[in-house]
Amino acid sequence: MMVKGGALMMSLQEISDRLEIQDLFARYCFAIDERDWDALDSVFTPDARIDYTETGGAKGGLAEIKAWLPVALERFPAFQHMVATTKLTLDGDRATSRTILFNPMVAEQHDGSRQTFFIGLWYRDRLVRTIAGWRIAERYEERSWTHNVPPLAPAPDIPTSA
Repeated sequence: MMVKGGALMMSLQEISDRLEIQDLFARYCFAIDERDWDALDSVFTPDARIDYTETGGAKGGLAEIKAWLPVALERFPAFQHMVATTKLTLDGDRATSRTILFNPMVAEQHDGSRQTFFIGLWYRDRLVRTIAGWRIAERYEERSWTHNVPPLAPAPDIPTSA
C-alpha cells in the first residue's frame, strides 16, 4: 500500500491481485456447486494440499480430493457455497487468506423428505501466483458454526485405486 495525502492507497498491482483472488474463490464455489470437478484444476496448484477433516471430510492432494468430492457430495441434492469477507495478506507472488464461507445444504432423509441445514466455515488458504494466475496451494477448512444439521453418516474415505 502507498500513502498519499495521509491516506493509504492500494497500488494497481494490489488491486489486480485482490480482484483475481476474489475471482479465484468464486470459481471454487461455482466448481463445487455445479459439480464440475475438473474446473478445480484452474483453482488449485497441481500439488495442492486440501484438508476438509475438521468438518468431517477428507485430506489429500488435488487428484485425491477430486475423486472424493463426487462420492462425498452425492448424498446432498443441493448446496451453495457463498464466500464473503476475506482477510488477505499479499507478499509478492504469495498470499495467505482467511475467508468466511456460508454454506446452506440439503440432506435427503430416509423417508424421502429433505432437510435444509446451514454451516459457517472459514477457508484458511495459502496462495501462489503462477503463470496461469493465482492458485490455491493449500486449503484448510475450519469449522465455525452449524445450524439444523441432521444426523448424517460419516463422509466416505478417499477412494483408492485398485
